[in-house]
Amino acid sequence: MMETLDKDLRSIQEVRTLIKKSKEAQVKLAAMSQEQIDAIVKAIADAGYKNRVKLAKMANEETGFGRWEDKIIKNAFASKHVYESIKDMKTVGILSEDKVNKVMEVGVPVGVIAALIPSTNPTSTVIYKAMISLKAGNSIVFSPHPNALKCIMETTRLINEAAMAAGCPEGAIACISVPSIQGTDQLMKHKDTALILATGGTPMVKAAYSSGTPAIGVGPGNGPAFIEKSADFALAVKRIIDSKTFDNGTICASEQSIVVEKCSKDAVMAELTKQGAYFLSTEEADKLGKFIMRPNGSMNPQIVGKSVEHIASLANLQIPAGTRVLIAHETRVGHNVPYSREKLGPILAFYVEEDWKAASERCAEILHSEGAGHTMTIHSENDEIIRYFGLHMPVSRLLVNTPGTLGGIGASTAIAPALTLGCGAIGGGSTSDNVSPLHLMNTRKVTFGLRELEDLKEEPAQDNTSTISNLDKEQLISAIVKRILEEM
Repeated sequence: MMETLDKDLRSIQEVRTLIKKSKEAQVKLAAMSQEQIDAIVKAIADAGYKNRVKLAKMANEETGFGRWEDKIIKNAFASKHVYESIKDMKTVGILSEDKVNKVMEVGVPVGVIAALIPSTNPTSTVIYKAMISLKAGNSIVFSPHPNALKCIMETTRLINEAAMAAGCPEGAIACISVPSIQGTDQLMKHKDTALILATGGTPMVKAAYSSGTPAIGVGPGNGPAFIEKSADFALAVKRIIDSKTFDNGTICASEQSIVVEKCSKDAVMAELTKQGAYFLSTEEADKLGKFIMRPNGSMNPQIVGKSVEHIASLANLQIPAGTRVLIAHETRVGHNVPYSREKLGPILAFYVEEDWKAASERCAEILHSEGAGHTMTIHSENDEIIRYFGLHMPVSRLLVNTPGTLGGIGASTAIAPALTLGCGAIGGGSTSDNVSPLHLMNTRKVTFGLRELEDLKEEPAQDNTSTISNLDKEQLISAIVKRILEEM
């Protein structure tokens, strides 16, 4: 008990020290030019990319999640691709100047950012969050998931050394080395923490939003993939399996279920089987279902980021060699229906509906049960149906004819490359965007007066009610009498 208490106290004290240094560093960052800031950001990107393989292997070895080969791609994405998307952004000093309307916009950093880092995407998330925070002139303090502490600390060290060599103030990029719930709580609630950038489990994100500090958080993903009958089934299945098996399904934008129309069922099932999917029998699905969720309703960490073979062994299932993803037939949706929930592993639910309209209702039901505001995909060549889904699905990202994992983070689509995907108000979040430096800064408006008080006053309204004088009445009566006499 005393040892635990000592660890909590050490964690809290470390957080206070890191925030103090981080705030001092941020004051120096705020005085830098756009060119100086950009040089620091490029150094972070270069260090992340240079060490992408080393960090990927470290993350895989320490957490046991995913595949290190795919984590290399994630590290490259977080450094190189994100950098390319933000390098030309104006974030410091004068952003724009409208000389006609006399309005000038000035970029203002928010200050010290508290960044919560998950164990599923640890190294890539550190690189990404450091880049977008520093780009906006902020300093950042990481709260690492304890199960990924070593790789997160090493990523922080590498990018911090590179950033300092490029002129970054000491303390601007920091990480808690003694992680604890109490330390993270102190980080989120500290008076000098300006904003929380939360990526993690639902309880952690809720804690961020209830901390009293402004926060940008990410809710759970649970995106269905609808294969509409006009789609290229082979290509749709390839994209879904590529996505669901990427890093063993650890990205929250990955597909969690497949929805098809009745007329397409056999063809889609045949294509899935051809490309390495294994459809579980009712008995096998019941066995595996017991491992997907824990009794308290949360996802079982034993399946997260694990291979098909590992997951099958947990449930004592015999599966064909070469199986890439496990699929269970499902007809229900709900908190107690494990296959309808988010499953961060190579497991999918399979729903069959009468037509596309019923399929849309099923997709909405799945999302409202879990994952509202996040992401879903549709594979279709029917523009009207795609438009309908775009207008009616409760998501922030509707991905069309692309893998969910890659499309959601902006790797295979034209939306902002990011590893923090907002879920909007319907998902309990503060933004529906892919988070970029623009979400981590304020904009000061410098605006000149164009009008005086007198210019704002309105003339009294004219009373347009027509009045008829006695003379007008007599003339009107005479005219009416004359017309009546003429018609007789």
